[in-house]
Amino acid sequence: MSDMAPVAVVTGASRGAGLGIATALASLGWRVYGTGRSVPQAPTWGTGIRVDHSDDDAVGRVFERVGAETGRLDLLVNNAAVISDQLVSPKPFWEKPRDLADVLDVGLRSAYVASWHAAPLLTAQPRALIAFTSSPGSVCYMHGPAYGAQKAGVDKMAADMAVDFRGTGVATVAVWLGILLTDKLRSAFDDNPDALEAFAQQAETPEFAGRVIDGLYRDPDLGDISGHAVIAAEVAARYGITDNGRTPPSHRDMLGAPRVPSSVIVR
Repeated sequence: MSDMAPVAVVTGASRGAGLGIATALASLGWRVYGTGRSVPQAPTWGTGIRVDHSDDDAVGRVFERVGAETGRLDLLVNNAAVISDQLVSPKPFWEKPRDLADVLDVGLRSAYVASWHAAPLLTAQPRALIAFTSSPGSVCYMHGPAYGAQKAGVDKMAADMAVDFRGTGVATVAVWLGILLTDKLRSAFDDNPDALEAFAQQAETPEFAGRVIDGLYRDPDLGDISGHAVIAAEVAARYGITDNGRTPPSHRDMLGAPRVPSSVIVR
């Protein structure tokens, strides 16, 4: 890979969206560092760094290493989150395990900490992006209050960080992902491939999100989007990005639209 390749850090790259994003970015020419508690140290898509994102100092060492090895950082994808197997239970929050609230630590606070450590590297570049993976759960009821608060939090974090980054080349965007065709979800349809095929028409592969984030980074008008939450499927349609030949649908009409940040700034 060329030393001039743009450099990305993808947090939570062990599986799911993070793994797909890291894989897609590498295929598009990025030098990718992926973090996670169980990420392989030498994955096919780049460099894996095992780190617990609840350890602020360990996260800082990730960015120290990236700076020492590459001298640059062009993209941070904040995706790391603690997701419980009980998340999708229909029970009310008080009947679910208390540790579902951990997503407010590794998921919300961890995104702030990673961005704090990454900022000096990002602002040294003429152009850079922080992308937060989010979902319509920030504006509609989805999986309960802890999950919803985390998604609303990263949307607001993207909006407020955009204000602080004004005058630099750094943009911040929250990207609403759709239903992801992860290996875990596919396994739920092992006995019904026809149902999986029908379901897949409404869903997205994890790699799709990586191609969308790459498209955002390369948009010459990225500064106009900075601070906003965007729907991955709508961004893909605008840029002509497909998911293995198809463009997944936006669920805006059913699940809601991203809030538009206010132009009022109080300091």
